[in-house]
Amino acid sequence: MHVAHLTLHDFRSYADLDVELAPGATAFVGRNGQGKTNVVEAIDYLSRLASHRVAGDQALVRAGAEQALVRADVVREGRHALLEVELNPGRANRARVNRANLPRARDIVGLVRTVLFSPEDLALVKGDPSERRRFLDDLLVLRTPRLAGVRADYDRILRQRNSLLKTARPGPLSRRESALATLDVWDEQLAGAGAEILGARLALVDALRPYVGKAYETVARGASREDAEMEYRPCFDLGDGSDLQGSMLAAIAERRGDELDRGISLVGPHRDELLLSLGNAATGSSPLPVRGYASHGESWSYALALRLASYDLLRDEGDDPILILDDVFAELDTERRDRLAELVAGAEQVLVTAAVAADVPSALAGVRYDVRDGTVTRGERDA
Repeated sequence: MHVAHLTLHDFRSYADLDVELAPGATAFVGRNGQGKTNVVEAIDYLSRLASHRVAGDQALVRAGAEQALVRADVVREGRHALLEVELNPGRANRARVNRANLPRARDIVGLVRTVLFSPEDLALVKGDPSERRRFLDDLLVLRTPRLAGVRADYDRILRQRNSLLKTARPGPLSRRESALATLDVWDEQLAGAGAEILGARLALVDALRPYVGKAYETVARGASREDAEMEYRPCFDLGDGSDLQGSMLAAIAERRGDELDRGISLVGPHRDELLLSLGNAATGSSPLPVRGYASHGESWSYALALRLASYDLLRDEGDDPILILDDVFAELDTERRDRLAELVAGAEQVLVTAAVAADVPSALAGVRYDVRDGTVTRGERDA
């Protein structure tokens, strides 16, 4: 899978941009603030309808414009498909495939698959649990696009349930009794969607675990694949795991008083954690959480391992995802830089951004675009 042509209208800093792309490595080189990351961000947005840099769509629309358009000619097994997303902040986005409107914008998710590395990836190991939950959910949707709808339903139910809890919290006894009756309905819906997300996350972590160990062994100096461990930790007892919805409903009932007192939902996959830890199999040392204990280099290696594992898992299950390396090489020492480049050089399409051409390893020599003041100019790179 690769993108053969990218068109942007009023996306980020670009009023209009047309870029021809090809399989293999392509580098976008330019100083910070020139617009190089905006190009690869647009391709990643097509993959999952989200940016790796900002939470909402408003910042993706060029200042003074009302909407933005991202259009890509995507080639898969020799067949072309034209994918388009129209970003309408404050209104529903629209998506099209081969000029035909899709019922919902999210129906485009998964038609092009990307794995993106960026300096922000340190948040995967050093940041809050929400970063790791988002990592899992983004990968879930790429594997099984229909889960985008389940996740959207869960978020909607959670917002409405939290609103009801906040309404009931300060009210008199009669209002609380009314809320309790209404909450039963929302409990069922929350547990239904939540159990599906939870089951998918548990299966994903089991599938991803060996890939993470292998990738960490590859990128971390002197490490073994047993050093990197990961465990999904739900916020409630799953019992024997045979009835996730029932277990979640039981936990909700148990925490009902606390939820009413605090006005927030305390049970569900939105409260779970993905535990990442590092040990030393050679010395038999006990694993310690990466967050708070790992060095900067170990944290980077683990973050890279998560992305490489995602790529390898998706590749083994289908087409090669498009790899995007956004200002990654400047953050790595020479050994990790060369090792990463060698690992990904065989991907069908690799898109790289860098401040200077010297930051791009020779293993990823290919086409270069110079980006300056929002202008993208093509020039051949030295092999």
